[in-house]
Amino acid sequence: MYLKNCWYVAAWSSDIGRTLKAETFLGENVVLYRKQDGTPVALEDACPHRKLPLSCGKLKGETVECGYHGLTFDSTGTCVAAPTQASAIPRRAAVKSYPVADRHRFLWIWMGDPALADPDKIFEIPNFDDPSWGKTDGGVMDIACNYLWVCDNLLDPSHVAWVHVTSFAGAGTDDEPLNLERHDSGVVVSRWITGKPPSPYYAKLVRFDGACDRLQHYEMCLPAIGVNKSVYTPEGTGGYGAAPVAETFINISYNFMTPIDADRTRYFWFQHRNDHADDKAISTYMNDGARMAFTEDREVLEKVHEGMKHATTPHIDLGLDAGAKSFRHMLDRAIAAEATAQAAE
Repeated sequence: MYLKNCWYVAAWSSDIGRTLKAETFLGENVVLYRKQDGTPVALEDACPHRKLPLSCGKLKGETVECGYHGLTFDSTGTCVAAPTQASAIPRRAAVKSYPVADRHRFLWIWMGDPALADPDKIFEIPNFDDPSWGKTDGGVMDIACNYLWVCDNLLDPSHVAWVHVTSFAGAGTDDEPLNLERHDSGVVVSRWITGKPPSPYYAKLVRFDGACDRLQHYEMCLPAIGVNKSVYTPEGTGGYGAAPVAETFINISYNFMTPIDADRTRYFWFQHRNDHADDKAISTYMNDGARMAFTEDREVLEKVHEGMKHATTPHIDLGLDAGAKSFRHMLDRAIAAEATAQAAE
């Protein structure tokens, strides 16, 4: 069901500190905290004695003490104290430890084989440290649906014309032909819409008047990372292979889907733009608009999840689903390859 040998966003880094935080990722219960020097830790959230969540216990220095009988675990998951039998710590008293790392304001977690957890494989964000690019604060939202429905949605530019009428929609977003490309770790669905007015959301952001050429770039990368790029440029200056001009506005929405379980997804996002770098009002405007749009998505996707889960008649696919189907096939192959490699060990 899930690709495990990869990095998922576990939390905003600032949300994890010197308290025990219970979470569920990919159906596994995890407790997060930081050591006294700020190093993040992720452990299986279940004492091996009677499976009381360790998050119900106490953080004592660098260790976690179970709230039932005091079994105490260090950041590697090793039991370092058993008060009821201090001279004989049970050999099997250990919990799973998950690799975690801070990057790009996020705390990332590796749910698979710890030996394969290379921080250099964390998703790269170009220009993240470039002061000429502005960032929104971003957000996080739980959606009561399988993560793949969110991925499908983020590979579907067409839904914008109906779901986001007052925000991201704009002329030509319903029937303009789509291009589908595949690369080693994902797929891209895109199209240029030429000679149309900017969408309501972007009209306040561009630095030119009149019609525009507009790129919708919807990309999904393994395991479930969406990169939605919007390019707005004066009419006649856009198109595939065209270099940006001075007035070109680029906004990239980074979307990170972490499965909680088969029926719930935690959705993290932020936006990254090539203009208005230090304008806090613009950042707030963009963040508020994104949250409104993602709330609109949530209302639809939760009903889609229930409808598909309890379907009594077959569903159909449309041409616009080509990108989502391609990504799902890629993900299925990666999951199958991972299972084969694990079975061969």
